[in-house]
Amino acid sequence: MDEPLTNPTAAVGDEQQEYYFCYSASLRIFGNNLDLDDVSAVLKLQPTHAHRKGEQRGEAKPFDHDMWLYSPPLDKSEPLEKHIDALWRALQPHREYLLQLKKSFTVDVFLGYRSNCETAGFDVPHTCLEMFIELQIPFGVSIIVV
Repeated sequence: MDEPLTNPTAAVGDEQQEYYFCYSASLRIFGNNLDLDDVSAVLKLQPTHAHRKGEQRGEAKPFDHDMWLYSPPLDKSEPLEKHIDALWRALQPHREYLLQLKKSFTVDVFLGYRSNCETAGFDVPHTCLEMFIELQIPFGVSIIVV
């Protein structure tokens, strides 16, 4: 893979635009009758976002299910591997609990990559895959290029 650009810019018309790269990793637990308080207590984490089935979400239709979501407090410019590692450090002691939750609820990790560079990519070291193996969940990344 090419060396990362230290001060990447792109020509947009007659102007130069700086490239940006944003990353995120979030644990999502959702389904019906999810005890949000119990999840917080067992994981010893406060959710970044939580909602209950039927709650209104602005102008959109109400939520279809309960959801508890946690994202580590990292700057979005930090590489994806740092987000994954921080999330796994918080979750690893609770692996068995999360596997139990999977019997009744959906448990996944949402990974995000957002950039204004159409030709960039990212690497994820093999050490970051442990969480996905241990929790028996797929590794998937939502990629948004704007």
